[in-house]
Amino acid sequence: MNRGWLSFLGIVLSAGGLVTGEEMVVKAVQSQKVYLVIIAEDISANTYKKVTDKCKFYNVECIQRATSEEIGDAIGKSFRKVIGVTDRNLAKALKNKIK
Repeated sequence: MNRGWLSFLGIVLSAGGLVTGEEMVVKAVQSQKVYLVIIAEDISANTYKKVTDKCKFYNVECIQRATSEEIGDAIGKSFRKVIGVTDRNLAKALKNKIK
């Protein structure tokens, strides 16, 4: 699987277009400020259900890619299980890089 999109996450973070952490992402989804949610492959079943249910309810695309360590490394932080992209154009560009 091509993981080149991970390097783009640093650009998104620098542009102020990321929110990280389960609670912060869920709140951002509820307030409709997120256009794409990325979930780590090694997330717990409960957290996965909570985040994906919110995304489905608020019609936000949710993608499960990479491990929490890979996501954290890509944005220069410790392990990250859930991240949300808050900029519509950056979310679109990131989706294109993932697919």
